[in-house]
Amino acid sequence: MNTTETTDVRTKWVLDPTHSELSFKVKHLMIANVKGEFKKFDASIEAVGPDFDKAKVHATMDAAEIFTNEENRDKHLRSADFFDAENHPHLVFNSTAMEHVSGSDYKMTGDLTIKGITKPVTLDVEFGGKNTDPYGNEKAGFSLSGKINRKEWGLNWNAALETGGVLVSDEVRISGEVQFVKQ
Repeated sequence: MNTTETTDVRTKWVLDPTHSELSFKVKHLMIANVKGEFKKFDASIEAVGPDFDKAKVHATMDAAEIFTNEENRDKHLRSADFFDAENHPHLVFNSTAMEHVSGSDYKMTGDLTIKGITKPVTLDVEFGGKNTDPYGNEKAGFSLSGKINRKEWGLNWNAALETGGVLVSDEVRISGEVQFVKQ
């Protein structure tokens, strides 16, 4: 078997939801961060060759399963002011490039769709490695981080503060700790 044939091998990896989390932080009152997470999301990776360079990633987040530890805020985030979960039940990410930077670091670019609006995003990804669990499943772990401006996706709701500034920042920091199982 030659080298070209080996690198063309495609491997599918699916999310291990019990060992994964996807969260976000937004500045509130311009003084502190409020953290939220997507309680229900799914993702898969199609790797080309033995590593994750040039891998294709697909992820879907359930807008109705947003959680910030405050029921009224969660309801507001599900409303038309923000995610409009009734009319747009999912946020979707499809990678367009996964590039190895150095060591365990990658840059992943892709298209993020929120409320029917698709925009490009870039995320920093750290490959944590591969290991086999006690049941014989090969797993791969990743940490990811990035920033978006929520207004680019029509998430415009805000309130002005009497002291100046706004209630909610435009910048949203995204982070994730995810494990995948080789199929």
